[in-house]
Amino acid sequence: MSAQEPRRTPGRERYDAGLEMRKKVLGEGHVQRSLDNVTEFSRPIQELVTEYCWGAVWTREGLDRRSRSLINLAMLTVLNRHQELAVHVKGAVANGVTKAEIQEVLLQTAIYAGVPAALESFRIAEETLSALEADGVEVA
Repeated sequence: MSAQEPRRTPGRERYDAGLEMRKKVLGEGHVQRSLDNVTEFSRPIQELVTEYCWGAVWTREGLDRRSRSLINLAMLTVLNRHQELAVHVKGAVANGVTKAEIQEVLLQTAIYAGVPAALESFRIAEETLSALEADGVEVA
């Protein structure tokens, strides 16, 4: 069984939709690296994230991908989840979020979540945006 194929059959459609969405937002390379590193121990969490986070929530029609990306940047800042923040800055750019919008979200978090968290998120976002631009990705 490949790392991309969940062992469970219930929820297979949701898993497939989640995998497709996850690739659209985070990029095929990132998702493939995550799946290539799946072990028997980590398989259940990768299946859960793909099926429920990406398949059950990100595919809902209530919010567009841009809005979901902006919300994630704020939540990841509040939670001090720096590695995930960098991943979602890239995803936000892929979803059409601009540098100015990223700045505004992070400024908003400074007020409600605290300046230290926002300062670190600004550092990570700037580093990530610079790396994207160095790789030739157009960042609005």
